[in-house]
Amino acid sequence: MKRFSLALMLLGLTFLAAAQEKPRGDFQIGLQGGASFPLDTYKKIGETKTGFFGGLFLDKYFKGNKFGLGIDARFIQNGINKADSFMFANGNIGTNYKNETRFQDYLFTFGPSYKFTKNSFHAEIYVRGGLMMQNFPEYTTTLTYSNPLSTANYDIKYTVNDASNKANSWAGLGGLRLNYNLSPKIALFAHVDYVQTFGTRFGSKPSRFTIEKSVEHTPIDPKVGIKGGYLDHYNEVRIQENTLHKSLNAGAGIKFIFGKSKKATEPIKNEPIVETIKPQINKKDLQVVVKDKQTGLALSGVTVSINGNSLNEKSITDVNGQAQKMVSIAPGTYQIIGEKNGIKTPLLTLTDEDFKTSSSVIFKEIYHDDPRFTLVGETFDCVKGVNLASINTVLTNTSSKNNISQTSDVQGKFIYQLDAQSDFTVVANQQGRYSQTELVSTKGLDRSKTLYVTLKLGVCELSNGSKWVLKNILYDFDKSDIRSDAAIILDNVVTIMKQNPSLKIELSSHTDSRGNDKYNLQLSQRRAEAAVNYLVANGIERNRLIAKGYGETKLLNRCANGVNCSEEEHQANRRTEIKVLNY
Repeated sequence: MKRFSLALMLLGLTFLAAAQEKPRGDFQIGLQGGASFPLDTYKKIGETKTGFFGGLFLDKYFKGNKFGLGIDARFIQNGINKADSFMFANGNIGTNYKNETRFQDYLFTFGPSYKFTKNSFHAEIYVRGGLMMQNFPEYTTTLTYSNPLSTANYDIKYTVNDASNKANSWAGLGGLRLNYNLSPKIALFAHVDYVQTFGTRFGSKPSRFTIEKSVEHTPIDPKVGIKGGYLDHYNEVRIQENTLHKSLNAGAGIKFIFGKSKKATEPIKNEPIVETIKPQINKKDLQVVVKDKQTGLALSGVTVSINGNSLNEKSITDVNGQAQKMVSIAPGTYQIIGEKNGIKTPLLTLTDEDFKTSSSVIFKEIYHDDPRFTLVGETFDCVKGVNLASINTVLTNTSSKNNISQTSDVQGKFIYQLDAQSDFTVVANQQGRYSQTELVSTKGLDRSKTLYVTLKLGVCELSNGSKWVLKNILYDFDKSDIRSDAAIILDNVVTIMKQNPSLKIELSSHTDSRGNDKYNLQLSQRRAEAAVNYLVANGIERNRLIAKGYGETKLLNRCANGVNCSEEEHQANRRTEIKVLNY
């Protein structure tokens, strides 16, 4: 590698010398940057996303200014799609990312170029070959489940890289560059090219990104889970898959052209020689602020990357949307980009012009455009009122039934992204504890005015004799059928019962005082039995459940027969309760 880098340096110096001593063709230096689009197996197996690249090139054209040789050096980065956790009845599938979730590559190539010129426009075709230095992600996807016989963990997918997660490989580059000359010395260009690595090994090390995984033959039902064992859903023999780097790169930039030079004329006698002194550009501090594009609010939790001129820094924005302040950075070209929830901001390029202002600090704003709402929740102890850390929460879209889970952090906070015009439920899913099924909706919210939706999720411990009212469980008038919205609430009770096999409960139904006392008692009994039947139909043993209808015998307020009360006061008495009989 050292020899290869030295060869590139020597070749670049040769180009410079040729431009000075043998001015038969143009010598040009270009700065480039743009988007990198992964292709084929690199996108499928590597699970890569659209990324970015930046770098420079040098070309020396020979007599006739059509054919030449060039060097291309660039940095390419592609993030990867992070897998969401998959929760099922008696376990989950989760992925542990052990380093940065991206492919990061340094590409050095050398090869011929051809140029066609017409007026201020010219096109270049180039082919290069050389070396790519690769940095791979490392992760493991684990299947965890428990049943009455055992608790098991299986790694069903993991990366098979060198311990350093680095590799070198031979690489090729070919593309087209379209240029427009602003002056004889400066041109703007746009280009597109294809990059691919080759071979299986470089020296004594593998040169391709490789994963090993278990192939699923029968999907896991989220409600049933794994009843038997691991082999009921996955093949026993794992397979290996690997991929080369394959990407299409599209970008733009500026280049500087050094053509034929004339011999310097001797100064006229007694004529003063005017020496041009270039103004010195000083170092400056850089402050980047990220805002939500639709509301203009400062956005926290955004990962901001600043790359260029030997600087490669990442930081996360604070509550004021500010990334870490860069102090005394040298003038040059820098690329700034932010990312949150898998969505990137537009790429911002900082140039020497930004360093020519009188201010000692360069302020730059970038805008993040995620059309979803952000749910900021907190898990707290329903008795003590203090926030609880490490509580598993589950968010479910009530229309699609898709769910994702997240564990609250050390401050008891959790964050989800919510689609517009949708309804959701949020519930704690933790053995030995229970929570209400809270309803969250984005229907009727204007994304241009609202970014955050908040929720406080009370979490209580299960204990003998404890009881709670099931919120948001409703019945149609004079009916006992379980409605679809009530089924969502009872599904949470099913989960609690399965997580706590020793738990026995009484599920009771209550009415308000209006109507016939005897009829109310019968109606509440039918409703309680309907709820118990729903739990039994979803896998809960009947001997763990008691259905009890109390009618209007356990009113919570003054609204007895003949008392004039509001609808809200009557509603407080129409409830479904759970009481812990044994735990």
